[in-house]
Amino acid sequence: MESRTDLWTRRAGETHNVPPRLRLASTGTLTYGLPVSEVLGVSTLAEAKLMAGEAGLGRIVQRLNVMEVPDVLAWVKPNELLLTTGYPLRNRPAALGHLVAGLNERGVAALAVKPGAYLDELPAEMLAQADRLGFPLIQLPEDVGFDDILNQVLTDILNRQAAILARTEEVHRALVQIVLAGGGLQEVCDELAVLLEGAVLALDDDERLLSAAGTRRDLDELQDWLEAHNDHGLHGDRVVVPIAAGGLDQGVIAAYCPGGTLSETEVGILERAATVAALVLTKQQAVAAVESKYRADFLRDVLAGRAGDDDRVVAHCAGFGWDLDRPVVVLVASLDLDEDDDDGAKSAQERLAAAWTAAVRRRDRTAAVASFAHEVVAVLGLPPGGEVHDLVGGMVREVKTVEGLVFTTGISRPAEDPSALPDAYDQAGKAVRVGRQLHGPGEIAPFDSLGVYRLLSLVENTEELHAFVRETLGDLATDVDPEAADLRRTLQVLLETNLNVAETARRLHFHYNTLRYRIGKLERMLGPFTEDPHLQLNLNLALQVLRMRGI
Repeated sequence: MESRTDLWTRRAGETHNVPPRLRLASTGTLTYGLPVSEVLGVSTLAEAKLMAGEAGLGRIVQRLNVMEVPDVLAWVKPNELLLTTGYPLRNRPAALGHLVAGLNERGVAALAVKPGAYLDELPAEMLAQADRLGFPLIQLPEDVGFDDILNQVLTDILNRQAAILARTEEVHRALVQIVLAGGGLQEVCDELAVLLEGAVLALDDDERLLSAAGTRRDLDELQDWLEAHNDHGLHGDRVVVPIAAGGLDQGVIAAYCPGGTLSETEVGILERAATVAALVLTKQQAVAAVESKYRADFLRDVLAGRAGDDDRVVAHCAGFGWDLDRPVVVLVASLDLDEDDDDGAKSAQERLAAAWTAAVRRRDRTAAVASFAHEVVAVLGLPPGGEVHDLVGGMVREVKTVEGLVFTTGISRPAEDPSALPDAYDQAGKAVRVGRQLHGPGEIAPFDSLGVYRLLSLVENTEELHAFVRETLGDLATDVDPEAADLRRTLQVLLETNLNVAETARRLHFHYNTLRYRIGKLERMLGPFTEDPHLQLNLNLALQVLRMRGI
């Protein structure tokens, strides 16, 4: 029987029999058994001869069966070693060639034939077919009974399976104990790296590094390899195992053992470690969700002025790692989405919050960031020189590049102390709403750059604004009549050019006389605005309020 030194004995300096092999089935779960090459090493098969199909010696044997009927194909199972005397086909030796193809299609591991009473020799066609398919064809010794083969091979499989299960359970208990003692994913990776004498990486489902253990050289080698290979399973001296919890992929654990070839034993060890890692990640996610809600609730109270005096706010935020005892600005990022897409909005909001938090943290580790129902809010330290717009622009570009989301960002005036934060939050929120109305989605809107719109946004009674528009513009206040909208556009350009008739005609592509006719019509509807500066001001304000429709 083959012997080798594995991870269980390397540390003790001993050598033992190879533990049972494991293979990944199509479902991703482990299957236990012995390769055909090792089955041929048991004592009862010492005189057996491999007649054909040497390429298939790595096929796994999990069970044994005896061929007693000609139509055995209906009864065989994958990973079986099929034993036969040839009796069912004694009168049809030509059928043996077709038998090999049928057994191979059904995943049978190998066929062992005892020639003699019913079959003098294996047909050449049968041997050729086995070689083509890599299907092991074994000639059994005449003096060995099937019952001896069955007992010895099955006993060997079961004993080795029990050994590997005991060993993997031992590792599982050790890793669980690490977690129960307060350890996390890093400690799990540390233990695996010691067991494997190699490098271990844990990545989340976005391929971001969660934990790593091992030498820098080995970790770099493993990480470079993972960038080109993401298939789960065994790959020589590397193995990748998924971390799954609640039916969702949480990431992978990957291991690299330089200078040696990993076996399926190590795959089993890593799968147990992945189960523990899934528990750790699930726990961390639950804790993070509670902490995130608590932080968001407190920041909401701060921005609403309900969190107490400045000293209490500063002290409480310091416990979160936030520094509000300095000049800051409030940023509000609000998604531009279809209001009817609730499921898509929730997913997009989560992605926006994660990406925005990462972008802010890279620039200001003590900034306060939280996700509210329909927006992400950040309280960011005022940068040296006060160049807030450039700083925010870099963050917005980063988030849009990573997630491909469209959102409008509002920037408040600087706030010198926590008591000024409610006003700053209100300014950033208004900047978002006004900026979206004026410039469309995806823009950055500083509150100080809104000009007259900033003043208009401060009018809380929007009905009063709309009444002012109706009283000032009359029939031009609505889009019911297409001609009214066209005349309103003419009025807008006239006011923008300071009543320059020639320039207005050029912009609108009108004949000079046509524009003169329109001006006359507008004055009959609105009054002599070409001669009354106060009326011009009122008309200009009314048109700007219309641009802010919905505010």
